[in-house]
Amino acid sequence: MNLTKRYIKKLLRIIKKPEMKVLPGNIAFFLVLSIFPIISLCGVVANIFNVSLYSVVNFLSDILPSGVSSLLIPYISGSGLDIHIGFSIVTGYIVASNGAHSIIVSSNTLYGFPHSSYLSRRIKSLFITILLVVLFVFTLFVLAFGNNILKFVLSFGVFSSIGDSIYYLFLLLKWPIAIILVFIIVKLIFTLCPDSIIKSSLTNRGALFTTLGWVFSTFIYSYYVRHFSHYDIFYGSLSNIIIMMMWIYLLAISLVIGMAINVQCYKDDKNNNLDDVNNK
Repeated sequence: MNLTKRYIKKLLRIIKKPEMKVLPGNIAFFLVLSIFPIISLCGVVANIFNVSLYSVVNFLSDILPSGVSSLLIPYISGSGLDIHIGFSIVTGYIVASNGAHSIIVSSNTLYGFPHSSYLSRRIKSLFITILLVVLFVFTLFVLAFGNNILKFVLSFGVFSSIGDSIYYLFLLLKWPIAIILVFIIVKLIFTLCPDSIIKSSLTNRGALFTTLGWVFSTFIYSYYVRHFSHYDIFYGSLSNIIIMMMWIYLLAISLVIGMAINVQCYKDDKNNNLDDVNNK
């Protein structure tokens, strides 16, 4: 019991550091920012494969809450991939990578590692942003709105004879598979962020906490979308956007606390190794 109290106190000291207070909002902002180049890219891909943008707009309108879909749909362009759209997508992605760069800098500070060169950090932040975007898109379109997407697809008569079986199999396997995939990606992000090598095993606790935080927060958000998002006619659109922002902020907080847990695990492991050396 005393060991648990000491561990929690050490963890709280890390969480109370100034950079940890700023980091969740920073990550949440750039996660939201990454949505817009993703949606624009969806419009470009639809145009390349001659998919009607009207179908894409209807698809987003059907699976997303009204306020969220009305916020994102204007970013779908029907003019194809030209220099202006390409520039906006690349620029949006580079700007969004500032969130990953903040995680790298904060990781180095918390672990006590020296910073690598600015260029190498920026290159690594671009790669980590890809992982964050993949993780966020998976969470958004599989965990949060996966039920709606699958219903929308099955409504066209695809696999009509076994449609119900596919839907219930998806409901059964969605969360277990999601926990495994989210854990792997989060663990990879936590391992890559510091500019010095750390044991991969020391990121397990933090990755598990973040995974459970993402899954639980997304379950609550998904439940809200299915049962409450359309009840308030006047304030519905505004409340949908606010709830989505709160959900993203909870995802960021889970990521930051997971990182703090990993830092404490690293420090405990380092102290244990020093004790072993001194005892010898």
